Amino acid sequence: MAGQDALVLMPTGGGKSVCYQVPALVRPGTALVISPLIALMDDQIAALRQLGVSAGALHSELEPGEVSRVSNLLDSGRLDLLYVSPERLLSAGTLERLRRRELALIAIDEAHCVSAWGHEFRTEYRDLKRLAQIFPGVPRVALTATADPRTRDDILAALDMRGAQVFAASFHRPNLHIAAQPKTGELTQLLDFLKLHPKQAGIVYCGSRAKTERTAAKLVEKKIPALAFHAGLSPIEKRAALARFRSGEPLVICATIAFGMGIDRPDVRFVVHMDMPDSPEGYYQQIGRAGRDGERADLLLLYGGEDMARARHWLAQSTAPEAQKAVMRQRLEAMINLAEATSCRTKTLLACFGETLSTPCGHCDACRTPFAMFDGTKAAQQALSAVYRTGQMFGSQYVIDVLRGEKDDRIERNGHAKLALFGIGGDRNDAFWRGVLRQLVARGALRATEGEHPGLALTEEARPILRGETQVMLREDGPKISATAAVKKAFRAAFTPAADAGGDLFEQLRRWRLEAARAQAVPPYVIFQDSVLRDIAAVQPASLDELGQIKGVGASKLERYGGDILKVLRGQ
Repeated sequence: MAGQDALVLMPTGGGKSVCYQVPALVRPGTALVISPLIALMDDQIAALRQLGVSAGALHSELEPGEVSRVSNLLDSGRLDLLYVSPERLLSAGTLERLRRRELALIAIDEAHCVSAWGHEFRTEYRDLKRLAQIFPGVPRVALTATADPRTRDDILAALDMRGAQVFAASFHRPNLHIAAQPKTGELTQLLDFLKLHPKQAGIVYCGSRAKTERTAAKLVEKKIPALAFHAGLSPIEKRAALARFRSGEPLVICATIAFGMGIDRPDVRFVVHMDMPDSPEGYYQQIGRAGRDGERADLLLLYGGEDMARARHWLAQSTAPEAQKAVMRQRLEAMINLAEATSCRTKTLLACFGETLSTPCGHCDACRTPFAMFDGTKAAQQALSAVYRTGQMFGSQYVIDVLRGEKDDRIERNGHAKLALFGIGGDRNDAFWRGVLRQLVARGALRATEGEHPGLALTEEARPILRGETQVMLREDGPKISATAAVKKAFRAAFTPAADAGGDLFEQLRRWRLEAARAQAVPPYVIFQDSVLRDIAAVQPASLDELGQIKGVGASKLERYGGDILKVLRGQ
């Protein structure tokens, strides 16, 4: 508001947009908001218009009539906020037009995109450095939900904002309940998890386009409404999927990381990762889609030793400059440490952003059910020996079969049934040995081999283990997610909001909201979030004055919707 530059670091759902929307209304002129995400622009504009704010966007998917309307408002000085993409902004026509207008401020949203170290680098963001010369004296605010200290410094340098004041909120979101599970049968694990979230909206992130389609098809077979979303879809298919998701339908989106697009839907109750992200920044950005309404949301990360070994192998083959590879390697190792964490997982995640949590969070899996540890030195030596004696060229299952004494044609043909260690681990099951191998990969004692079908090979980290110079403490993998009646009953008793006692009245309000949203062609949540409707159902205000006291019912919405809400409450 004072005209100074600022860098704002705040978790998803923490209120970043308020940091430029309020100054935009207080300062004279039009605020320019730069965002790469069309869906986010549309959601924010719809929400602002519900509040009586004059806001508009210029992007490629607008109807000509809307472009003309927004342009007229801009040229006449009656537009409070203008949202544009960096590509649209830097076109000669747009810049020339804005030069003739008084700008209140310039907000650069998703500012991590400007950094080569960010998890979603976009080259066109680099050109935004020119804005300081094009619009001298106009304050700039850069905002992001995911930036470690290196990325923060790079953002400030890349935007020529070294004098900006940095405002960092806590990245801890107590309503997010993080859990990670080793892969034991990922589709079964996913289905068990979804049984705990019936008729709820969520996102399932997959590592490939093909996997999103396979997963969505499997869920539909199980009568779970699901859609695939990835960059290979046509624009029409993408718009249709987004429209369904934004409509408030209890839909599961199976997506690659292409599905991020600033979706503001507040009631995403879960996010599942079927494959491990390559950095904590990417992971945090993706889980940030959940629980934006402040209610509980559950996060499940499924991972395996093969994921880790393959990610390290691909990184080793990367043609990126060595300095960049070193940073990527550091972040990958931090992600592996997060997956394999044996103490508070939230503390481990926050540490990646330079934040220290003084006490365990109490709401991650490691806090709720602490992991048991055991001295796995002997098992580790046996597993490493099996990898070495079989030639350091086979995958996990082959090594496990040798350890357990399982004969098949390949093992017989390769002569590995004659090894002295064949069957040495027969008293343990597959899951035990898979956990040992996975944790050895996580420690860096095993790596992926070259080739189309990578196997496992020893690293230098294996030597002290084999020589008995290092004790290896391993984690006993916890029980799989269960969807038994007892678990579901306890889950619902603990986490169903008390305001749901509004019951039928809450559902009547939701039906009214859906009709109102369809009439205006906007997502239901920009009219009122579920939390507001729950409060209305619980309080049952009898007048406009009483309705106006409920948080989330401002003057504009009270004027627009108050009468209709009171009719619903009276049963009219």
